[in-house]
Amino acid sequence: MWTRVVPTERQRLLALTILSGALCGLAAVSFHLGIGKAESILINRALSAPHPYWIYWTILTPALGGLICGVALHYWVPGAVGSGIPQVKYAYALHAGHVPLRDAIGKFVLGVVQVGSGASLGREGPTVQICAGISSLLARAASLSKQSQRRLAAVGVAAGIAAAFNAPVAAVTFTLEEVIGDLDQTMLSGVIVAAAVAAVVERTILGQHPVFDLPRVYTMGPALSLMSYAVLGLLAALVSVAFTDSLLSLRAGFKRLTLVPRWGHPALGGFLTGILAVIAVLWLKQRGVTGGGYNTLNLALTASLPIKILLGLCLLKFAATICSYSSGGVGGIFAPALFIGGMLGGAVGFADVALFLHPPETIGAFALVGMGAVFAGIIRAPMTSVLIIFEMTGSYGLILPLMIANMTAYALARHWRHTAIYEALLLQDGAALPHGKPITSEESAAELPGEVPP
Repeated sequence: MWTRVVPTERQRLLALTILSGALCGLAAVSFHLGIGKAESILINRALSAPHPYWIYWTILTPALGGLICGVALHYWVPGAVGSGIPQVKYAYALHAGHVPLRDAIGKFVLGVVQVGSGASLGREGPTVQICAGISSLLARAASLSKQSQRRLAAVGVAAGIAAAFNAPVAAVTFTLEEVIGDLDQTMLSGVIVAAAVAAVVERTILGQHPVFDLPRVYTMGPALSLMSYAVLGLLAALVSVAFTDSLLSLRAGFKRLTLVPRWGHPALGGFLTGILAVIAVLWLKQRGVTGGGYNTLNLALTASLPIKILLGLCLLKFAATICSYSSGGVGGIFAPALFIGGMLGGAVGFADVALFLHPPETIGAFALVGMGAVFAGIIRAPMTSVLIIFEMTGSYGLILPLMIANMTAYALARHWRHTAIYEALLLQDGAALPHGKPITSEESAAELPGEVPP
């Protein structure tokens, strides 16, 4: 009946693209709500416990969450570790976009547990793997060709990003920059359709508002501030390189660590993250070190945090994310990259106000631009880094500062460290992506031996 209703492969691909966009939107929203519920039950309850018990619970909760995830990753779904984007890139390039549904389900469950228990990681990267798993299942169930299966995997990536960030345009550019790598017309049209459908589903359930609801619209301000934005781009590049190097170095250290079993590494990372979260509350009287930290980041975007807190949270989030991710946790680095950038940008905004006597409101604009600059330096997706800030905040008046800071951060980070973070993670696991056009599974066995990285 299926082949009679949609007799050609092109028609089947279009039907599955629309279906995949809707299902991925529902999965992304469910993942979002699941993490929110887990955070309210686990880490938020620990932080709100009476003194001094909140200290113990804040340290133990991420450690216990990491322990549960470590055991599950070791014995059940090793393919669900990390953010999920390196695994999807590898699957797209070498295995016709085949992302096992088992890994997608494991990513959903363990992502809710680990991020909800307080790991300093985000939901966006895991959403990509979850949605790619859904679209991959649909493609195989419909017996599509290998090329169409690869195209549907890209559809899942776009739908996941669109629903996770409420940013369909940025989802298209990210899929092009990070996964597809070219402008295949058939693939591009499917990506656009899926991103739009997923965004409609997400907005229907969660509302039309952007991720950050700012009280005012930011504009460029005095032309002299462009010098400060260029400096922000330079600092963002330095922070991005330091973040990438530190993450890869500590991750390599965990791989060499034999005193603690491999399944216990995420617990150790969670324990360290809990300590850093306690330091943030005792020292800065602020949360935000655990999870994505969007609520605290929103305070920076409204210029509500003093420079001491901005710098302190930038350092603590930097360290906590490296501990959480390098130890083998389940979660992404998108949200932490935006958080670190927002805190860095706000601190540069304070310096701009002090040096040039600009209005204090510009501090929030610098925080917003800093989000995009550090994102561009770490993720290496320059077009996405500009568009995602527009769609997440609704602020379109900062296009020139965003372009200056983001391209400065991207160019310098790429010059100093040519290999982007996702490719570096794959190389660290003994896998390499082909340059240029993706190859088939049969070709990969001959040209690039090795298993899909855990």
